[in-house]
Amino acid sequence: MGGMPGATDQTLRPFLWRAQKMFPDREVVSRTHEGRERYTYSEYGARVAQLANALAGAGIEDGDRVGTFCWNHHRHFEAYFAVPSMGAQLHTINPLLPDHHIQYIVENAADRLLFVDPSLVEKLAGAYDEDAFESVEQFVVMGSEVPDTPLENVTDYESFVGGEETDYDWPNLPEEQPAGMCYTSGTTGKPKGVEYTQQMLWSHTMASLPEAGLDLRSSDVVMPVVPMFHVNAWGFPFSTTAAGAKHVYPGPSPTPEDLATLIEEEGVTITAGVPTVWLGLLEYLAENDADMSSLERIVIGGSAAPKSVIRRFDEEYDVTVTHAWGMTEMAPLGTVANLKPGMESLPKEEQYEKQAKQGLLVPGLEMRVVDDDGEEVPWNGEDFGELWVRGPWVTTEYFERPEANEEDFEVPAGGASGQSADEVSGVWLKTGDVVTVDPEGYVKIVDRAKDVIKSGGEWISSVELENALMANDNVAEATVVGVPHERWQERPVAFVVPTRGTDEDSLKAELIEMVEDEFPKWWAPDEVVFIEEVPKTATGKFDKKVLREQYDDQSLVEGKTPDDAAPDAND
Repeated sequence: MGGMPGATDQTLRPFLWRAQKMFPDREVVSRTHEGRERYTYSEYGARVAQLANALAGAGIEDGDRVGTFCWNHHRHFEAYFAVPSMGAQLHTINPLLPDHHIQYIVENAADRLLFVDPSLVEKLAGAYDEDAFESVEQFVVMGSEVPDTPLENVTDYESFVGGEETDYDWPNLPEEQPAGMCYTSGTTGKPKGVEYTQQMLWSHTMASLPEAGLDLRSSDVVMPVVPMFHVNAWGFPFSTTAAGAKHVYPGPSPTPEDLATLIEEEGVTITAGVPTVWLGLLEYLAENDADMSSLERIVIGGSAAPKSVIRRFDEEYDVTVTHAWGMTEMAPLGTVANLKPGMESLPKEEQYEKQAKQGLLVPGLEMRVVDDDGEEVPWNGEDFGELWVRGPWVTTEYFERPEANEEDFEVPAGGASGQSADEVSGVWLKTGDVVTVDPEGYVKIVDRAKDVIKSGGEWISSVELENALMANDNVAEATVVGVPHERWQERPVAFVVPTRGTDEDSLKAELIEMVEDEFPKWWAPDEVVFIEEVPKTATGKFDKKVLREQYDDQSLVEGKTPDDAAPDAND
């Protein structure tokens, strides 16, 4: 293989070099369409070189973008190091997005080659548009054969890399070289592209490794359930490699049974994903025998981790839930709810309270919490404000979206929106998250700025209401949205998925009473609507926008009189 990068370069390739040289026998395990596959870091490194040679043979050059339309598996992981280490840019595409968003993303990024999973070929073909896909010269199906498809210039992955040399003359890349690209989900408009340089991904990886981050060690067995198309699976493919730990990839559309089997048979110690994944696993474990003894930690992000989930994993399976928060714009890690020294002696409920918060800022980042006037709010656990962040792995602009730059970034005096981090230091990302910070520095997201419910001039946290509702054993899922009200501007309505066999009338009364006992009475939802499933976004988060559109009807909140609904200073 080629020489190492210069001493000052902060790039991804040394992480792979170290894993190959120092942990050559550690495994990469993958559940695929063709069964479970495994190989070592030594073999993985050879495959990465073969892929780089194949891409170079296909005409991929320095600065080109290579798209992936794939689930979590070893072939996708090979692209994670091959593409950026040869000087190209890895662009992970969310296959769960609507077709018009996929078309926009491919056209906007100008991808030259697309990798696609066998099970997603039909989806990609359905989204194919000749004009939007004009830049794409070749499709590579992530398997050993090509299914029937109208897509042209298609080959299978094993034929693509087969016969290529297992060495590659890796270039010495500058750290400002673009290495990755992800798009936001675009729930309020077109998706916004976020580019990651080599240095951004390097620094994000280094921040993830220590105890103040995600505490990854070479002895760990790491299974990211969070999709690799979603902010690089929260960076786990890079950080797990840097640690020299074992990778386990759950493959296409894993069920709770698939996850339980992989944990048991591969000895998984750390796994990560959105809360809905772990609610599903808890339901499965309640009815099926599975050995979870190897599992030590679950990293939950994407949306708030209900305290009930944290408690159940701790009490029933001796598994610690580590709550984390981040954004696509942050590559994505921002905070982790690790307990401070001495907190292990606190009563369990107090520990769970800390763990349910988004946590402490990761070293390397700075934050501000500001009110509507741009003034910083005190860290007292009560005052609300919008969270602003900045740091070495936080983007300072969106790809070709100057109008979004004006809205979502705070540029210091003298700078201009859209300038790069090299041109302007200290650009703040306005996260859009409304938070409180307690005196010990733990961040708690009260709501998204667009989701906070404003009733009678006062704020109601939909997130806190959701967590309270989901603490009820007869609630499988719950979300709360604000619906229009003529007098109070907005009132909360709860949408609840009850567990099987639950009496809905009794549950409705129980939930309202439970909320009124825990919060001011005017926080209590004006209505509880029972539904079969909470709509999800393409990244597994509750999609409140869908519910707002379906239930944008003032009749839902006519059940309470103004006196009942009004905020009362005595409550």
